[in-house]
Parts: sequence; C-alpha cells; structure tokens
Amino acid sequence: MAAETTDLDDLRARAERWLDDDPDPADRDELRAVLAALPGTAAELADRFAGPLAFGTAGLRGPLRAGPNGMNLAVVTQAAAGLVGWLAAQGGEGPLVIGYDARRGSLAFAERTAQVATGAGRQALLLPRPLPTPVLAFAVRHLGAVAGVMVTASHNPPQDNGYKVYLGAQLGGVLGAGAQIVPPADAGIEAAIRAVGPLAEVPLGPPGQVLGDDLITGYVERAAAVVDPAGPRDLKVAYTPLHGVGAAVLTAAFARAGFATPGVVPEQAEPDPAFPTVSFPNPEEPGAVDKLVALAGSTGADIAIANDPDADRCAVAVPADGGWRMLRGDEVGALLADHLMRRGVTGLYATTIVSSTLLRAMAAARGLPYDETLTGFKWIVRAGGGREPLVFGYEEALGYCVAPEHVRDKDGITAALTVAELAAGLKAEGRTLSDRLDELAAEFGVHHTDQLSVRVEDLRVIADAMARIRAATPIALLGHPVTGTLDLLPEADVVILRTDAARVVIRPSGTEPKLKAYLEVVEPVTDGDVPAARRRAHAAVTELRNEIAKALGL
Repeated sequence: MAAETTDLDDLRARAERWLDDDPDPADRDELRAVLAALPGTAAELADRFAGPLAFGTAGLRGPLRAGPNGMNLAVVTQAAAGLVGWLAAQGGEGPLVIGYDARRGSLAFAERTAQVATGAGRQALLLPRPLPTPVLAFAVRHLGAVAGVMVTASHNPPQDNGYKVYLGAQLGGVLGAGAQIVPPADAGIEAAIRAVGPLAEVPLGPPGQVLGDDLITGYVERAAAVVDPAGPRDLKVAYTPLHGVGAAVLTAAFARAGFATPGVVPEQAEPDPAFPTVSFPNPEEPGAVDKLVALAGSTGADIAIANDPDADRCAVAVPADGGWRMLRGDEVGALLADHLMRRGVTGLYATTIVSSTLLRAMAAARGLPYDETLTGFKWIVRAGGGREPLVFGYEEALGYCVAPEHVRDKDGITAALTVAELAAGLKAEGRTLSDRLDELAAEFGVHHTDQLSVRVEDLRVIADAMARIRAATPIALLGHPVTGTLDLLPEADVVILRTDAARVVIRPSGTEPKLKAYLEVVEPVTDGDVPAARRRAHAAVTELRNEIAKALGL
C-alpha cells in the first residue's frame, strides 16, 4: 500500500509539472479533472504519463488527450520545436510547408507548427484548407521546401490524430525528396524533441503564409497528366471519401482528365471528424464501404472507388455475382502495374515483402527491374537504391504510387485516375477489371492473398506470439515442407516462411495494436480453368490461416 501511495504521489507530481507547462487551457482543464477524480482515475493517469508519444518513421500518432502520451498542443509544440531545431542543425534551408486534414485539432496543430517555425526564423507555408496528404507531399517537391508536416491520423479511429514529416531534396536526397523520413533522421528528430526545454520558452512567431489555390490547381493538373489524354473516357464511377478530405480534389482531377464527375456517397461527401456512418474509417474494414457499393449498384456504376480519410489510399470495388466485390490491394497493385507495363512505362517496379509475389513474376516475364522493401512507402520510394528510376510502387494496404516524380508517396487520387483509365479502356473493348485479373491468373497462376489480423488490447499478446513462432517455427504448411525461413531481426520484427507454393509473412503492425500474418498461395491454372484454380487457392488460404493462427497461439 505504501508503494502504491508513493507511485500515485509521483504520478500526481508529474501531472502537476505538466500542467505548469501546458499551453492549452482546455487540455489543462481536462487533466485537472482526471487529477480531481483520483484515486479512481489512477490507471487512466498512468496511461497518459506512460511515456512520451514516440516520434518514429511514421512521425507521431495517438489519441487526442492531455498528457505526454497523447496528441495535444503541448506535444505538437515540442515536436515542432524539435523538428525546426533539427532542420537548422542540419543546415537545412528553405520553407517548412504544412498541411492538415479535417480531424479534431488538425488546424490548431498546423497553425502552432507554423508559429514555432516562424518563431525560429524559418518561413512557414500553410496549405489553404484541409487537403489530402498527397497534396502536401506534392507541395514539398513543388515549392522546394526543406521539409513538410502533415497533420493527419490517416484511417485511424476518430479519437486519434497524428503528425507526419517529409523531407525535401536537400536533406532527403534524390530518392527521399518529398518522401517520409527514414532512419537516422527519425532518431535525430526524436532526440531534438526530447532536448526541447520548457514550452513557455519556445518562441512563437507570426502565423505564417497561407498558400493560395494555385498550389491545388498545380497538383490537379499534374495528377490529370498521369493518364493518356487520348484514351477512352466512357466510365461511370461511384466514389466515397469516407468523411475525409479527398472529394473536392479527386472530382477536380477527374474533370481535368476528361472523365465524368463520379457520383459521391452524399452522407460521406463532406469532411466530418466524427466519421458518423462508419465504425472505423478504413475502406479495408468490414462495412466501411457499404454505402459506396449501394450507390454503385443503384446508379449502374462500372466501378466503385473509395479513398481513406486523408486520400493517400485507394480502394476499388467491381461488380461480381450480382453484387459487388472489393478488390484486394494486391489485385489493384497487379492491375496498375500491368497497365503501366502495357503502356510501355519502363523502369523499376517495386512492392514490399508482405505484398503478393505476382508483381515479381510479371516483371521477370517482361524483362523489367524489380525490387521489394520493408513495409511503408518511405522504403518503397527508395527501392533499388537509385540504380533504376522508380516508375511504380505499391503496398497491399491499398497504397499506390503511379507517378513518383509527381508525388513520392502513396497517392489515392492518381491511383484512382489510373484505375479509371484502365477500366475505361477495358470497357471500350467489352471487358472489365475482373476479366483482366483472370487473364493475369491464366498467365502467371492464381496468386491468392489474405490476412490473419488480430487487434489486441495488451501488446504483450503480440510479443508472445512473435516469440512463439520463433521458438517453434512450423516445419510444414498445407502438407508441404517449409523450404525457407527468414527472420529479419534486428532490422525488423518480421518472420517469413515459404513452401513451394505458399508464403507467410508475420509482423506487428507499425501503426495500430495489431498482429498481422500475410498469407499467399500460388495455384497454377490447368486447362484454362481459372475459376477452379481460384476455388482451390481460396480453400488453401483458409486452411493456411488456421494453421498459422494455431502456430501463433491465437
């Protein structure tokens, strides 16, 4: 009991010190209410002070709440001060460009970042309103900025927000110009953040310069130029931004490229930080695109497209068996790569270690360079080390980069345009995206992918599962011997298992409390019977999922 009292006293003292330095009156009131309710709120207070919200290669991401283990004005002030201090220490010259989405707190966090930058003597350029992440990534390159900050939590739950950092060419290099940071920059920025003194001593300058719509026009024009201006345009598209910020820019890009304006799900058309019509604002989650496919069906759309809330991801649904089917990220990735290859786009094609091996097979058959990286676009855009120019990269989590010189990150808007170009071209020939997938399967075999994804409350569950698979690695999967085992520690917490016809990649999620196992079975097509091969592959992946769940102790 004495030890518990001492711990609580220490926790209370830390909270009081935080209150003395917190610049946000609302956050101070929130924390005082937690303190006033002690000891009943001891667990909550301990969680808020479990440690500082860590700054990694994805920047910051966490729940909106007062205290060091949350997204709030104090944490953002410290992060901005550390970032601009690090930029100065590296000799970085040029403006800091800042974008933000429509989540709670995003505008205030963006404006505070601008004030910290100008207070340190650096020019700050703010995007004119809530906009997609790809617009910020474009702006870093287009404006010659030293760095960019995007305030967004992407497709996280409504109670979260985040803070992503991009570097310009001077500090990011040719491959990282306008890309997300990678080590050692993340560790350097984290150290600079921890070295920031009292927030009251961080100088705040004027609010910075708000950019005009010409930047958005520039993005839209470059995005529309990704597709062939002479290609077919007869296509009816249903679309949802999932209460995010993608609708205005995507519809403008479609119009600029000569496509009819997509029909937009009315209940989800405007930005809304509460995301009221979905339980989880991620197009991969069950139920998230129900309203989209309903609109597509009722309007006779040819395809349906969804962006995630910050529009850097793109999901595609197609008619199937009297209803609609969401394509997997690997399927869209293969379709886009095949389309670019058929258009004669030469250069490096890249994906990640957790994506399908179909892209590797396609590149090998067509004599094109290929590379695969760790997960995340910060690695994809650096694929190949610059030996060949990157022309296309994708990750199975609905992220696609079809124009690396336009946006050196995943871009759900140019991906949507390129999918529309492909679908319109196929429609003009009396074919569909599904037909093209069947043709790829007939040529390369059915590459059926799926996931075992487990969300946890206790992160020890993930650590225990990873320890179990390393200690008792399966020697056979689906009745076939495991012919290859690769453990990527210490570089990455990843275990890869291979047989002659299957592959499993197991890793913790980098952005959510999830353990993920990426499953793939390659099933040859015999006598041209693609549906039969798909049925065999589906059954095999179902069995594989059960085997891996058992091996992980889940």
